[in-house]
Amino acid sequence: MEKNKTTALLLCIFLGTLGVHRFYEGKIGTGVLYLLTGGLFLVGWIYDIIRIAKQSNPYFVEKK
Repeated sequence: MEKNKTTALLLCIFLGTLGVHRFYEGKIGTGVLYLLTGGLFLVGWIYDIIRIAKQSNPYFVEKK
């Protein structure tokens, strides 16, 4: 599924500790996990900022 990379990155930067970018990507399970743990204690949040920034455009979300 194609998503907007800029939107995903902005959601991650500003609301990433709440898991909003994960919900946007359709990853509900990890979204709830981020919501309950503060972005996996900020480590997962920082990792996701880097991961999304390095993705090519168009931004494709891999469903597992």
